Parts: sequence; structure tokens; C-alpha cells
Amino acid sequence: MSEKKVHENIRKSLIYKTAVEYGDYTLNHVTGCSHGCKYPCYAYMMAKRFKKVEDYEEWIQPKLVDNIFPLLSKELPRYKDKIKTLHLCFSTDPYMYGHPDICNASTQIIEKANVFGVHCSVLTKGILPVELAKMPLKNEYGITAVTLDEDFRKEMEPGAAPMEDRISALEALSKQGCYTWISIEPYPTPNIHEQNLEQLLERVSFANRIIFGRLHYNKQVTAYKGYQDFYNACAKKVIAFCEERKIAYHIKKGTFVE
Repeated sequence: MSEKKVHENIRKSLIYKTAVEYGDYTLNHVTGCSHGCKYPCYAYMMAKRFKKVEDYEEWIQPKLVDNIFPLLSKELPRYKDKIKTLHLCFSTDPYMYGHPDICNASTQIIEKANVFGVHCSVLTKGILPVELAKMPLKNEYGITAVTLDEDFRKEMEPGAAPMEDRISALEALSKQGCYTWISIEPYPTPNIHEQNLEQLLERVSFANRIIFGRLHYNKQVTAYKGYQDFYNACAKKVIAFCEERKIAYHIKKGTFVE
């Protein structure tokens, strides 16, 4: 019997129904994420809690699942009539910056899903390739963008793509006729980083949809006096901005509280 490889990353299943409020079905074909976000990252906290990784250093050394495509060949025929949208990804990043192997695998996953008639939604802090505009189906391509300040981006998302680079890549897909969206989450309170929300909204106003959400799991947020009033005001700005420009929007639960 052969000895198990040290870096083997085998799964029994890949596609699953998600409880995320704007999600349907999803898959996470990578363990870990080299972006190393420090907001903190909920995906990292859960991975550590359930012993998928031992620490932050292991988390930022991502590993592709070894049996992605055999699993997809079994699961796509089974789920294709149930899936409205297959999301990549809620617990990792499909276009991880500086990892062409992960990016290529993600593109192959989207293409394979589309061949089965499965529509995909993508969210990344990396660079979306313009070749995605040639996919068989009209998918939804999104990026996370919580700031235009590159110094703050480097502090909180040390391994992710530069903000303007990721926005420009998404804008290129938009110009190719793709449906594009922006996740402005987790948005920081002014004691963490003071910035102009209107400027950020203007920069991403080409998008078809904007999702806005507060920062969780960070004691600095609740230490900020009037933090809920702040998030309520921000949510109202997003709604007014989107309604004026006929952009679809979604305010995450717990962000706006009356």
C-alpha cells in the first residue's frame, strides 16, 4: 500500500447548498487563501476552528483539491437541474493573485459548469481574466472592493491584487457585455479607516449590482461610538446611489438596523 502524499487534498464532495443569504449552490476547490486578509477573515477562522488548517501561515499557503474534475463529472449531472447559480467561492478565492494554477482551474470549472447548463457567479480579490467574456453562458463576475486606498488595502489584504488592477479587470469584462458586481464588504468604520464612500461608489458605478455589508468580528467596530448609525447612513448612501443610477443592490443582514 502506497504512503499518502503529504500535500494530498482529496475531497469526497465539492458542490453543496449554501446558507449564505445571497447564495444558492457553491463549491470551494482550494484549501486556504494567500490573500491573508486581516479584517479578520471568517473563512480562516472557520478553517482553524474545524482543524482544516493549524494556523495563519498554513492558511496562506493554498492547496488545490486534487480530485476537482472527477468530482465535477459526477456532481454536475446530479445537481444541474437544482442549481440556479453556482458560486465560486465563499471559503476561498477562485482567482487568487499570483496563483495561475488556481486561476486556470477556476476557469476550467466555470467552463465545465456552463457546458452542463449551470450558470456561475464569481467573487475575487484577484484579477479576473478578460477571456471569461467568451464563456458559453452569461455568468456573473464580481470583485470585493472596500477601499480605493492602496495603503489600507496592503494592510488588510496583504496578498490580494492591487485595488485599481482588480477594478480595471472587472471593468474590462463589463465593457465586453458581462454582468458584473461589486461586494463592498467588510466595510470599515472610520476609527479603522476613514474614507469617502461616494468616491468608491463612483469608481465602481459601471457594475450591474452592488452588495454592501458591515465589518464583523472586529472589536474596533463596536468600540466606535455610533457605529450602527454610521452603517445605517452608509447603507442609505448605497441605496440612493444605486436607485439613482438603476444599479441593483443588496444590503447585507445586520448592516442596516432601524
